[in-house]
Amino acid sequence: MPIDAAKALAAEPRSGEITWTAKDVQLYHLGIGAGRPATDPDELRYTLESRLHVLPSFATVAGAGKPGVTGGLSMPGVDVDLARVLHGGQTLRVHRPIPARGSATAMSRIAAVYDKGKAAVLVLRTEVGNAEGPLWTNDAQIFVRGEGGWGGDRGPSARLPEPGGEPDRTVERPIRPDQALLYRLSGDLNPLHADPEFAKLAGFDRPILHGLCTYGMTLKAVADTLLDGDVGRVRSYTTRFAGVVFPGETLRIRMWRETADRVRVAVTAAERDDAPVLADTVVEHS
Repeated sequence: MPIDAAKALAAEPRSGEITWTAKDVQLYHLGIGAGRPATDPDELRYTLESRLHVLPSFATVAGAGKPGVTGGLSMPGVDVDLARVLHGGQTLRVHRPIPARGSATAMSRIAAVYDKGKAAVLVLRTEVGNAEGPLWTNDAQIFVRGEGGWGGDRGPSARLPEPGGEPDRTVERPIRPDQALLYRLSGDLNPLHADPEFAKLAGFDRPILHGLCTYGMTLKAVADTLLDGDVGRVRSYTTRFAGVVFPGETLRIRMWRETADRVRVAVTAAERDDAPVLADTVVEHS
């Protein structure tokens, strides 16, 4: 079996230094659709260096996304075909507000290996902190098709019950035709998101948007709509990637206030009969 769960879990964490600047933060924000309208005071908090705050999902690209999802595929005990790999979900825990510029140490390891029968799931955990303490923890759930079935732990189910009743808020966010070209400049240069010929080889008639771009757009919508634009209130953010999005489409984002500090979210592609895009999505906040 190409995945040796015991070896992967026992491997020493990989450590690396990451740095980011205000320009990196601004570019990320533009990549997830911030700055429209360009002179809106609420949008200037994402685009103007003198007012800049950092949307927590920036953590997924800080340091150009290193160590990223593909880094988990080169860990000891892991030897898989990239063509069988899917980014299945993402969980972010924020320990304190992310500064607009800084440097930190990122420690990355395989935190769990699950046997789903027809697939294996690797949980790549990246813990980031600096001299002042922890900043954030990212968990990427990586599905590897065809690598399950060895009788290991199936792990927890990511599926949540459907939210009850009508959503408290529904917003739509248009995706620019060139959104993927802009977002990829933050570090994910996979040609699937830019090269039509490569996209066809992967089974798509045109390039698709990065799942983590949709992830960022959704968190921004929640912060702007239900958290009064205060990104510092976000404590954790979890989603399951349920379907693709194409540049030029419109995200329909439905939000339910489940409790005083928890928002459930469902994201669909409006033009494709509300095809699911993000599911089992939860934002916890102060």
